[in-house]
Amino acid sequence: MATKKQFNSFEEMLSGADVPVLVDFYADWCGPCHMMAPILEQVNAQLQGRIQIVKIDTEKYPELASQYEIYALPTLVLFKQGEPVDRIEGVLQTPQLVQRLTALI
Repeated sequence: MATKKQFNSFEEMLSGADVPVLVDFYADWCGPCHMMAPILEQVNAQLQGRIQIVKIDTEKYPELASQYEIYALPTLVLFKQGEPVDRIEGVLQTPQLVQRLTALI
């Protein structure tokens, strides 16, 4: 999950993905966001190859946070074929998150 890639735009990254993309909108100052990091690592391990997880810092990309109406942190948005299909606000434990994502991917 720690792979960092450069894209010209968020849309380019979404459209270039061959699996659904789970975007973690977070901020460094957000305590619950730090709680999500190990959970997302576990989810990534369990759903490897079936989903791509991307972290977006809302402090660095406020226009994306605004575009997707991110008002609470952390907020996870699942994109399929470039379109948002599900949104989760707050912390979910690994089993619940895997179950919810598995139903959608």
